[in-house]
Amino acid sequence: MYSYRIAGLSVASDVALPGVIPASPGGRAPEATIARGRVPASLDNASASGPAWQIGGDRFLLRIPDVARFLLVGGHRIIFELEGDTPDDEVAIFLTGTVFGILLHQRGQIVLHASAVEVGGKAVLFCGSSGAGKSTLAAALAGQGYPLVADDVCAVALGDDARPLVHPDGRRLKLWSQAIAKLELTQSRDAPVRRHLEKFYVEPGAVFSEPLPLGAIYVLREARPPHQGGIARPNVVDCSLLLRRNAYRPLLIRRMNQGTDYFHAAAAISNAAGIFHLTRALDFARMGEVVSLLRDHWAEIGLLQATAA
Repeated sequence: MYSYRIAGLSVASDVALPGVIPASPGGRAPEATIARGRVPASLDNASASGPAWQIGGDRFLLRIPDVARFLLVGGHRIIFELEGDTPDDEVAIFLTGTVFGILLHQRGQIVLHASAVEVGGKAVLFCGSSGAGKSTLAAALAGQGYPLVADDVCAVALGDDARPLVHPDGRRLKLWSQAIAKLELTQSRDAPVRRHLEKFYVEPGAVFSEPLPLGAIYVLREARPPHQGGIARPNVVDCSLLLRRNAYRPLLIRRMNQGTDYFHAAAAISNAAGIFHLTRALDFARMGEVVSLLRDHWAEIGLLQATAA
C-alpha cells in the first residue's frame, strides 16, 4: 500500500502514483483510498449521464475507453478496473488527474485547473486551459524562491468564516521538454508523464505542505489583439464566470449541482483576495518581465512589502 497527500487529503493507494510525492501514512485512517476491484459497466440508479460517465446517488462511474473503469464513492473511495493490457503507470495518470478531480468535486470543494505558489504566507493561483503556461510560470516562480503549492489541480475550501483556503498538493511539476530546457531544469527532470510524450515530471524544489489562505487568482491569457499585456481586475460578474470556466472539468459543475457553490466562492474570493487577468506574451525570453510584473502587483495588493518588489 502506498501513502500520499493529494489536495490536502491523506491517500492510501494500491497502485503507485508517479508524479505524486509520497507521504508518511501517519496513525489515522486515510481520508481517501484507491483500490483495484470490480467496477460495473453501468449504474442501476443513474440520475445523470454522459458519453463516458454516470452519476447515481453518491457514486460516480467513469470509463476511459481501453484504459480503465473508475467508480468513485462518497468522495472518499476510488475503485478501478483495468481494460485490456493497460499498465499501472498509464492508469495512474488518470487517477491523479481527472479521477481525483471528480473525487474533490464529490467532497464539495472548489476544484480549479490551476497551479499555485506561496507568496507572503498565502497561495497565489494561476488558472488556464491546458497549454496556457500554468506549470511553466509556477516552475519559474519556484526557481525564484516561491515554494510550489499545487500543480494542475488546485482545491479551494471555504472555512466557517467564508475565508478561502488552498490545500497543498504534493506532486511534481509536469513540463514539456522545451520548458525544461528554457528554465534550465534539466537536472531536475524525472520520468516522462506518458510514454512517447515529451512531457516530464520535474522536481519542484521546496513544496509547501500546510493549508494557506488564498492570496490571489490570476487567469492567464496571451497578449494579442485586443488584449494588451498587464494585470487587470474584471468586474464581479465576470469573476464569477471566470471561476466556473476554470474549474477542473467545468461541465460537471451543473451535473453535480455545484453552480451555487461556485457563485458563492467567486464572491468570497473576490472579497478576500481577488481574481485578475494576467495577460502576457508566450515567450520564454520575457519570463523575467512577467515575474517582475507579478512582484509589483503583489506589493500593490499587500502580498509583499513594497521594498521587496
